[in-house]
Amino acid sequence: MDQSTLLIVLIVFVALCWIALLVQMGTLLGMFLVLRKVQGQVTAILPEVQKIIGTTRRIVDKSEGHIDKIGASSAAILDVTKQQVGKIDELLNDATTRARVQIQRAEMVLDDTMGRAQETVSIVQRTVLRPVREVHGILAGVKTTLSYLGRGTRPTVDHVTSDEEMFI
Repeated sequence: MDQSTLLIVLIVFVALCWIALLVQMGTLLGMFLVLRKVQGQVTAILPEVQKIIGTTRRIVDKSEGHIDKIGASSAAILDVTKQQVGKIDELLNDATTRARVQIQRAEMVLDDTMGRAQETVSIVQRTVLRPVREVHGILAGVKTTLSYLGRGTRPTVDHVTSDEEMFI
């Protein structure tokens, strides 16, 4: 490559760099102007934003106190609830135990009552019904005897035959 070609390439390269610098300078100048405009707008809004930030800080400070109170109250409520649930559990366990004992006692009383009732029925049958049956049997025999003796006449042949057929 000769020197003139190298010089032309170098000049083109320098021109391209110069154009790039000009474009970059234009871009930076445009950015500067836009940032100046944005700065003016931000400066106009800045007092309002500071008011909002101040209000937000006060709200957060007040909320922290309320949140602490709510947390403490919630913890106290949970503690009381745990105690009450424990007492209710004890009460239910006690009631369940007592109910079981009462049911067992009722079963024992019922079994005892049933046994005594059976014993009473058996005693009544032995002491009352058996003698009544015996007396009833004796009275039936006496009645039949009196009825037989009270007839006085001789029985007819038909009647005697009927009695013999019943006997056989």
